[in-house]
Amino acid sequence: MAGMVAAEQTGGATEYIVHHETFLSNKVPHGIVDFSAINLDTVFFSVLLAVLFGGAFWLAARRATTGVPGKFQLFVEVLVNFIDNQVKDTFHGTSKLIAPLALTIFCWILLFNIMDLVPVDLLPAAAHQAGFQHLKVVPSTDLNATFAMSISVFVLMIFYSVKMKGFIGFISELTLHPFTAKNVFVQALLVPVNFLLESVTLLARPVSLSLRLYGNLYAGEMIFLLLAALTLSQGLGSLASIGGWTWIIVQIALGFVWSVFHVLIIVLQAFIFMVLTIVYLALASEHH
Repeated sequence: MAGMVAAEQTGGATEYIVHHETFLSNKVPHGIVDFSAINLDTVFFSVLLAVLFGGAFWLAARRATTGVPGKFQLFVEVLVNFIDNQVKDTFHGTSKLIAPLALTIFCWILLFNIMDLVPVDLLPAAAHQAGFQHLKVVPSTDLNATFAMSISVFVLMIFYSVKMKGFIGFISELTLHPFTAKNVFVQALLVPVNFLLESVTLLARPVSLSLRLYGNLYAGEMIFLLLAALTLSQGLGSLASIGGWTWIIVQIALGFVWSVFHVLIIVLQAFIFMVLTIVYLALASEHH
């Protein structure tokens, strides 16, 4: 509520949204790309959720029994089996990395996205009381986070391509396809065209991975902010009246309806990122 009150005093709904979309950074970025600027809230929640995920699964593994499993052990086993089946259906090579990677990606991104269901003013208001002016709690609404994960997948794609096909085979994929010719001279002329087309396809994969996740979660967060700005702002000024409380009830009801729908997006985006990662690594490992 602190952010909402401050926004009303300075610029209304627009200022409220801008305030909530501003990261807690160590400095103001200079230009579009500034590697010295770090979004501290993204780093904090990313590490916190990673520790939560790793600690929960470690605890489940330590307490695993061969008899009737508990509820949490059953949940972990079902999740692991589900992702393992996805990997087996898509990745036909042999690798001890792919299944744990897919599990980590799905669970980590799912936890990222679940943070979008936390009331938009709850944690920022607590941070304001602690002396922090800004706080964004959804790491997947930060392009830095989504691009970091997609670039990591991209590096693994290159690694698997070179490992399975050799460096010459990897370069051949980029220069000898999709257009081929029996004449050596004609094929040499086609190399620049093939390289341009294949490079665009290769580079589009990490870009689409990151932007898809970012765009869907950013849009979901923006709807929560718009609901809060358009309805809560009407009620804060007149809490003593029936009309004021009516606006608050409307905001809660609309937020609940959108939350129910948004749960599908949250799970689906984590699943899509995981599946595409497996598919891309499978394509990188296949010789044809």
